[in-house]
Order: sequence, then C-alpha cells, then structure tokens
Amino acid sequence: MLKLISATPSPYARKVRITLAEKNIPFELQTEVPWDSTTQTPRYNPLEKLPVLIFPDGKSVYESHYILEYLEAKYPSPDYTPMLPDDVDGRLFARQVEVVADGMCDALVLLFFEKQREAGKQSPEWQARQMRKVDGGMRALAEWAGTKEYMVGDRLGLADVATGSVCGYIDVRFPEYPWRERHPDLAKYVDGL
Repeated sequence: MLKLISATPSPYARKVRITLAEKNIPFELQTEVPWDSTTQTPRYNPLEKLPVLIFPDGKSVYESHYILEYLEAKYPSPDYTPMLPDDVDGRLFARQVEVVADGMCDALVLLFFEKQREAGKQSPEWQARQMRKVDGGMRALAEWAGTKEYMVGDRLGLADVATGSVCGYIDVRFPEYPWRERHPDLAKYVDGL
C-alpha cells in the first residue's frame, strides 16, 4: 500500500490527499512536522519537504505537483478517475490554475512564518508583496471560476482541487483575510466542492 507523509495544514499535501481519494487509490496517511527531530521526511525526500508519497518498495516521489503528475500517469483512466481533462487546452488550463494556486500557497506559507517572528523584526513591505501575490491569485481564481460548478469541464479535477486547497488553507491560517466577501461567487464555488 502507498504511504503519504503529510502535514495536516499543508495545502500542498491536501491536494495529494484529495487526489488519492478521488482516484480511489488506497493509501496510509502518516502525519509529520518536517522540522521535528523525529521526522522521517529526509529519508524519502532530499529537500526535506512534504508531501512525500512512498511506494511499498521504499521508493518515493515528492513535491505535490510532481506527485499529482505521477499519479495521473501511473494510475490512468478508465481504471482510475482522471483528474485532468482529455483535451490539451483543458489540461494546460488546469495546470495554469494549479500554478496560480501553488504560487498563492507559497506566498501564504511565507507569510505564516513571517507572522511568527517578533513584531519588530517583521517586514511590512515584504508582507505587502506576498499579499499582492495572494490578492492577484484570488482575483484570477475568481474570474476563472465565475459561476461554474467546476473550473474545467463537467467534473471535479485538478484545477478544483488546487483552488479548494488554497482557499481552505486561507480559511484555516488567515481567517481575517476577507476573500469570501470580496469574491462571493468563488466562495460559493469552493463551498460547492
């Protein structure tokens, strides 16, 4: 059975957990904090980052976007639910949505750690730059989602998982960020997922 090393709040790991579940691929979840001294992460990922997907033979793949690409290639339809559309333009658009969502996640994770620093050592300019990335990404996601049920096509896919994961992360780590008020159609779309 596959094993996924994950950190519960990680939006990157959440994408992988959802995709494994949607594709009906059985897996064991191992929750870790990658900077704890007991972490197993370095054994499987030289970058010491989560998520990491481990195979029964001990080999592993890491980085959420690569794990998702791997799962799509190695667990194809019709036996497993596809997370990308069949047409090239749809596939490329889904990947574009993922790039924006991941970029937002990168900025949000950096902001989360910056908020942990002492008040006098935080950089308001740097925080503002990261928030501009989040704001720009949120505007793009809201425009792309519009009033649709799914971002691409007529079923849940990678673009939906990426969008839902970043919005869920914001709800958990940045509840003060008013994305739902600014983008009510996007909020309705995410709640529908």
